[in-house]
Amino acid sequence: MNFLHWEGSAGPCDEIVVTLDHAANVQLLDDMNFSSYRYGRTFRYTGGYFRQSPVVLRPPHHGHWHVAIDLGGNRGYVHAGIRLVKDAA
Repeated sequence: MNFLHWEGSAGPCDEIVVTLDHAANVQLLDDMNFSSYRYGRTFRYTGGYFRQSPVVLRPPHHGHWHVAIDLGGNRGYVHAGIRLVKDAA
């Protein structure tokens, strides 16, 4: 599976801002769910399929987070920029 990946520590007062060059799946995952995602198992995430950019994600609690960006098995490429905005609330 091809995907773009970002990881870092963030909490509910922070924003993870993702800019996309076209539509893609943008998923915010904790460590356990990211591992399941990578190995094709069932996983839970915050996010979804987005057609417009920027995408703003807020972690539900403090922790170590992963953002995975993919095309859902479709062919092609996606380019993305990801930045963490601390204390954005």
